[in-house]
Amino acid sequence: MNLIVVILFLAIVSLTLVITYFAAKRTQSTGDFYTAGGGLTGWQNGLAIAGDYLSAASFLGIAGAIALYGFDGFFYSIGFLIAYLVVMFLVAEPLRNLGKYTLADMINSRFDAKKVRAVAAISTITIVIFYMIAQLVGAGALIQLLFGIDYWMAVLLVGVMMTIYVLFGGMTATSWVQIIKAVLLMLGTVIIAFLVLMKFNFNIFQMFSEVKTVTSHGDAYLQPGLKYTVPLDTISLMLALVLGTAGLPHILMRFFTVKDARTARSSVVTATWVVGIFYILTIFLGFGAAAFVGESNILEANPAGNMAAPLLAEALGGDLLMSFVAAVAFATILAVVAGLVLSGASAFAHDIYGQIIKKGKASDREQMLAAKWASLGVSVFSILLSLFAQSLNVAFLVSLAFCVAASANLPVILYTIYWKRFNTSGAITAMLSGLLTAIILVSMSPNVFALDGSAIFVGDPLFPLTNPALISVPVGFLGGFLGTILSKELDPGRYAEVKVRANTGYRGN
Repeated sequence: MNLIVVILFLAIVSLTLVITYFAAKRTQSTGDFYTAGGGLTGWQNGLAIAGDYLSAASFLGIAGAIALYGFDGFFYSIGFLIAYLVVMFLVAEPLRNLGKYTLADMINSRFDAKKVRAVAAISTITIVIFYMIAQLVGAGALIQLLFGIDYWMAVLLVGVMMTIYVLFGGMTATSWVQIIKAVLLMLGTVIIAFLVLMKFNFNIFQMFSEVKTVTSHGDAYLQPGLKYTVPLDTISLMLALVLGTAGLPHILMRFFTVKDARTARSSVVTATWVVGIFYILTIFLGFGAAAFVGESNILEANPAGNMAAPLLAEALGGDLLMSFVAAVAFATILAVVAGLVLSGASAFAHDIYGQIIKKGKASDREQMLAAKWASLGVSVFSILLSLFAQSLNVAFLVSLAFCVAASANLPVILYTIYWKRFNTSGAITAMLSGLLTAIILVSMSPNVFALDGSAIFVGDPLFPLTNPALISVPVGFLGGFLGTILSKELDPGRYAEVKVRANTGYRGN
């Protein structure tokens, strides 16, 4: 066990615990717990969004995917980056104007129906679980590499840490951990990218030319089709990534941490710059790992390629840089999982318990207690599931979360804001049809069934695409449309009020 690794690791943990300690003193109400009292500035929230968004899938999964599969691995970077245009132009401002704590609040600003809120909460919790598994798998592999401990112990360690942040510090602690993590992650990525370029004499063309000779794929390494050999599968993956961000509950929740829609829009602009620069630099991480770590060493460390970035840091900067990168990766995971736990807990405590079970009459103390119990429950359940997903690439797991978000949440968000005739029947149908279609098709896909034993079960997949977004996203939109026009319900909810509020933020007296 390397002493430098231990020191930097403990430094990161200590820093986050100090933040949690001071944040706990400021977390006095449910508003503080869920949204940090809406007190973050645009640049603060922008960095926090970037910190929330640049997850283990981005830092560990994409670097590994590019190192092993070249051009096809970069698909994730392209999809994740373009997704922010959808958020910026269609969702961010209306969501902030209409919502309070959760996605269900935004939908219920038009339809005051418990069944709509319940389905929205279920969708949120499902997405959170998918995403949480991805983060915990990455965390387990990372801590296992650093300290040589068993995978299950590593996952448990991360789970305990993230639960502490949420239980005691709420959104304030989570936000500042995400801000610090975003800055450290960008610093580490820039340093590695610089060192990779230096190895290639600061000549990008030389890098592209030489990287083809260091992998077993040759010229095919820089061509599409190495990993995604089915064009429809590639289109389906990109659809999930591009549309999924606008439906991710932990990202949507961040827009409630600022005071108004203008600040929310400013947040997205800041986040887009940070995210954009990072995803461009993933090319250097991936190519550098392929050239200076080697395909066989990457696969030996982790079959899914998740340790490519830390191994590259070790190859270029020795134990010091590797320790720094590993510590930052750990902070990355902690920040993201804390945000996920918080969004899942708020869906249960605020939507299901506070608004449905207690009919909006739960006291502040009762909601806080429910939120903390829900945080504990989400953490424990995610940890248990993560123990069985060690061999899966975390970028793939996140793409499934994006698929569910794009299929179940995005249709109802857009219909709520922009379609006058939309009603509660359409809202429920949109969410359920998108959610169930995505989950059912995933359960029959090559990610679950494969003849070569590379999936969870051995057997022929009944559905050919690894990501079902090409089917499930249209089904979600179609479900919302048919559910609306075929129902006998004629009341479109408070559409006129929603239209004014979505564009102006005006709430009346």
